[in-house]
Amino acid sequence: MEFDGIKNKFGFGCMRLKMVDEKVDYAEFAKMIDLFMDNGFTYFDTARVYLGGQSETALRDCLVKRYPRSSFTLTDKLSDSCWSEEKDIRPLFESQLESLGTDYLDFYLFHAMSAPRYEKYQREHAFEVVQQLKKEGKIKHIGMSFHDQPEVLDKILSEQPCIEVVQIQFNYLDIDNPHVRSMGCYDVCVKHHKPVIVMEPIKGGTLVNLPDEALDVLKECGKGSPASYALRYVGSHDQIFMILSGMGTREQMLDNISTMKDFVPFGEKEFTAVKKVNEILTKAHTIPCTSCHYCTPGCPMQIPIPEIFAIRNNETLFHVWSPKKDYEMLTMDKSKASACIACGQCEGICPQQLEIISLLKEIAEKYE
Repeated sequence: MEFDGIKNKFGFGCMRLKMVDEKVDYAEFAKMIDLFMDNGFTYFDTARVYLGGQSETALRDCLVKRYPRSSFTLTDKLSDSCWSEEKDIRPLFESQLESLGTDYLDFYLFHAMSAPRYEKYQREHAFEVVQQLKKEGKIKHIGMSFHDQPEVLDKILSEQPCIEVVQIQFNYLDIDNPHVRSMGCYDVCVKHHKPVIVMEPIKGGTLVNLPDEALDVLKECGKGSPASYALRYVGSHDQIFMILSGMGTREQMLDNISTMKDFVPFGEKEFTAVKKVNEILTKAHTIPCTSCHYCTPGCPMQIPIPEIFAIRNNETLFHVWSPKKDYEMLTMDKSKASACIACGQCEGICPQQLEIISLLKEIAEKYE
């Protein structure tokens, strides 16, 4: 399937924008948008829950107000946490259009679809509401982002032909990850002839911050940053329609653009190399957190979960000498891991299905 006006595979995921004093850095974001557009890339992805709603309004002020609406592609999402009943969906959608400063969306995705969320979306007739919005010209294409097992994806695509595209987590580290099963989900999309949008191609930075052993493997293949290998791996699969990168700085964007502008697919040597890197990282037993921060807004104790996990991973991968000191500095004015009350909110929303409660307990015992 081809979509009008989209000429390349690289998209700007607006979940990890640079923040200053808890506000999006508009000056940096506008410069990044200009750099992105100047290089021929036009796809932007957001959601109401990104950055507490600031992602949408930042796109309005830095993109929509500054460029002709026909010159870019805009994707937003129907997030489960933002509505309860059928009657809430249309007002939420209209408020998203208002926040973005537009009268239509190119793509509207059912966000973070899973088996339990699918039951809610069916019960509250969400698919019918969104299809009506498409009939009214307020949505051009309907899709979903997905966080569950391939069997669930197969069921949903079989029952909901209105889904035109599927966004999945896909990277060379999660191919056989039992909680993600990237390749299994990709194969289901191929079976149903659905174009694939990729999220987390670099796994929240995990595939950039590699240990020396893994870096040496990539260096044997030739030049290129670790991020370039992650992006090229994903782009070397035929069903991929769009690859999203959550870039926070122009330096990151320039690296990504250098890879995606004149894209070169993988050869056998590179596929073999990333398989070796996968084995190295898997053996390291790191916590597969992507720092999406979905877990933190609802945490009653306000524990900085991704940052705590990052300290644990840095110790595992890089053998840093001061993890306990780093932990003490982080939690000097924030809640410690031991503050967890085991409410389970974080585990219910984690896309990686991490056992966060037990991990926090282990970290508290280790560092406190």
